[in-house]
Amino acid sequence: MIHVKIVSFTAYGANTGAKIAQALNDEMQVEQYARAVDRSLLHTKLSRMIQQAMVDCNLILFVGAVGIAVRMCAPYLKGKQYDPAVIVVDENGHFVIPVLSGHLGGANALATYIADLIEAQPVITTATDGRGAFAVDSWAAAQNCFVKETEQIKFISASILSGNLVGIVSDFPIDSELPKELTVNGQQSCGIVISIRTQSHPFTHTLHIVPKIVHIGIGCRRGVSEHAIESFVQEVLQEEGIPFSAIRQVASITRKQDELGICCFCQKHQLPFVTYTEQVLQAVPGIYTASDFVKQTVGIDNVCERAAMQSSQFGTILRRKSVKNGITLALAAENWRVQF
Repeated sequence: MIHVKIVSFTAYGANTGAKIAQALNDEMQVEQYARAVDRSLLHTKLSRMIQQAMVDCNLILFVGAVGIAVRMCAPYLKGKQYDPAVIVVDENGHFVIPVLSGHLGGANALATYIADLIEAQPVITTATDGRGAFAVDSWAAAQNCFVKETEQIKFISASILSGNLVGIVSDFPIDSELPKELTVNGQQSCGIVISIRTQSHPFTHTLHIVPKIVHIGIGCRRGVSEHAIESFVQEVLQEEGIPFSAIRQVASITRKQDELGICCFCQKHQLPFVTYTEQVLQAVPGIYTASDFVKQTVGIDNVCERAAMQSSQFGTILRRKSVKNGITLALAAENWRVQF
């Protein structure tokens, strides 16, 4: 769920903020920081609140002047792939202006959505949107993909805005017609690679788009540490050439649902952790690396491979069972397809 912080500075602005909060409450987690009307905030430090919100929130919405938003956020900016969406709404609620993370953070789309809710005018200033051109970072965010080299986005966008075609290479089937700015033919200097592996660089300026479709199946002996789990996960991913950002979910057997090491690892990286009963895992179709010891212990012949496949909705095994320090790991990927 999107976590929103609404910041206002006057009583009039607080009313507009409350209107926005009411419109968003059903779909987002909304907090209001209304300094003019909430006396408990009189002695709080606004800069400290913004610093924390830049880490905790998906969207910071200022009701007031754009200049205030810029000055408040500027000291805490980290980069395109880290910064939350920042939007400014004037006190009258007439204009909704995305200021930061218009594409990757979704500020442009959120501004348009919020403007529609409160009957305001969205003010979109990014060049690709202004011209109705393909914006690779917006597309990636909408498809739940990770953009690896954000510094390459400017080359991709500049090429598109100059009227040049951008190349595309995909490890996945493309189900729809390509945007007019992209081509699978020719030798373009700028291009996009859609893959869960990021070793190839077919263009002078290569931008890797990584779908978050990799599922980790895991089993372990009781009491294995978070550090041991993280170390093994990183080792397996490195061997497979898969970035951590491709991970969608971690899965195991029900009896491991409270395993502290796994839970702490998932919490640290904000990864969903799902578990399945022995009956569900046993019913997963396919041939898996069997273990008599595992079958005697938990009632099925394999946990990690079956859990990865179930979690990926019966996708494709990328890595079969690997064992280290009392931990078993397997990787599977969803049967994902590219759509524009």
